[in-house]
Formats: sequence, structure tokens, C-alpha cells
Amino acid sequence: MHPDEAPVVLLDPQRRPVGELPKSQVHHADTPLHLAFSCYVFDDIGRLLMTRRAVTKRAWPGVWTNSCCGHPLPGEDLIEAASRRLHEELGLRLDRVAVALPEFDYRAVAPDGVVENEFCPVLVATAHGEPDPDPTEVLECRWAAWTAVTDLARGAPWAISPWAALQVPRLAALGPEPWSMLDRD
Repeated sequence: MHPDEAPVVLLDPQRRPVGELPKSQVHHADTPLHLAFSCYVFDDIGRLLMTRRAVTKRAWPGVWTNSCCGHPLPGEDLIEAASRRLHEELGLRLDRVAVALPEFDYRAVAPDGVVENEFCPVLVATAHGEPDPDPTEVLECRWAAWTAVTDLARGAPWAISPWAALQVPRLAALGPEPWSMLDRD
């Protein structure tokens, strides 16, 4: 199946599944609420893998953002979805993972009128392998110090995706090292 035809789970205001649409039909000026996830991949010294979205992406093309984001398939749990998309987009294998912000949702309107409207739990993770970006998904990627990312989100939120601009401060509010939750039993 072509990625643009993958089903996206539509949600009602109480975040219950109410249907599906192909990804190619979801994002527009009146985007329905749908299920998504964001994943922040950290290395062993606390750097975050930032990615720059491919310029062919429908929503926020060419914008720097978190490590990986996407839409769980119907019946797929968040960790399975993150593992699948991390491998497809970056060639990485998920190691440790935790749901850091289980209730995150947002709505944002791009300058071109495309709307994001997502219930989007946020995960933190580690992964193994070297990033090998799929150019249809990721233009480039870089490891960045977490403090630099938090400073960017606070000082220039317009320089990153709107979801990252909202998620990063909430992750930082969990403590200075959000990846430390991966060490909890």
C-alpha cells in the first residue's frame, strides 16, 4: 500500500474511533480530528534526533520537527506505530520507549491553510542503528542537545513544527532529562 493511502483513524470529540480515511484525504483546510503520535528519540548522552520534513509533505513541508511522527493504523498501538514509522522514515529500530504525554492534542493552521487536528500522544525513546532518512519523508536529520531544542521552542517556536513547539515545553516540564523516564521500572 502506498503511504498516502494508509488509513488514518478518525476520532469523535471524546477521542473514540468513528471511521477511517486514506492519509491523502485527511489533511486540508477542514481536517477532521484524527489519531497520531509524536516520538522523541534520544541518544545515550541526551541528544535529541531532530528531523526536517521532506519538502513534498502536505503539512509543514521542509520544517524542522521531532524525531518521528505519524498515524497509527487501525488496531495498531502507539508503540507499534512508532516502531514501524521510525524504521520506515529513518531506518532505525526502536529500543526503549515510554509514553510521556498521553493526553496531548492540538490544532494548528499552516500559512497555506492546511490544518492539523490531532490527538497525538507523545513518546520518548531510544533507538539503534544509524539514521538513513527516506527522502520522501525526511529531508535531513541532526542530533541536537536537549537544552538547545528547549531554548529553540521557547525563543523561536516559529522555527519548528507547531506540534514540536507545544510538545517540547511540556516534555521539559517533566524534568530536565525526559529520557530518564525510560529507566523507570
